[in-house]
Amino acid sequence: MAPVLAEDLDGGSLAIAVVVARFNSLVTERLLNGALAGLGECGVAVERTLVAWVPGAFELAFAARQLAAGGRYDAVVCLGCVIKGETDHDRYISNEAARGIAQVSADTGVPAIFGVLTPNNLDQALARAGEGSTNKGHEAALAAVVMANLRRSLREA
Repeated sequence: MAPVLAEDLDGGSLAIAVVVARFNSLVTERLLNGALAGLGECGVAVERTLVAWVPGAFELAFAARQLAAGGRYDAVVCLGCVIKGETDHDRYISNEAARGIAQVSADTGVPAIFGVLTPNNLDQALARAGEGSTNKGHEAALAAVVMANLRRSLREA
């Protein structure tokens, strides 16, 4: 049978950074709470977790790149919320945030997790930032732990 690199949610030896957009903070603060809860559930120590605030979703990639390039963090979680408006502005911000965050992973080899909500309205955003495991920040944190561990396993394979 071929070797299998299964998902590993043990974050006990990991250092994780979380970058959070201040814009739509009613939502992003809830995403952050979900992410921190998820990291805690995985055993990521509080002293090995950094939270960095940026103005909006567009700025997430810049901070994520700096943190990833610094070599101190095993993964970077990027949290934001871009709510559809009356113009196309939300599309430009969402697309560039997604592209920028993906580029961080590609350029640095450090997993940068896309935890940016792109709902049509505030109610949809709040529904995705509620309590428990359905919180998209929580999901992003678990993905960060899995990807950080996978990165280590791939280096050893």
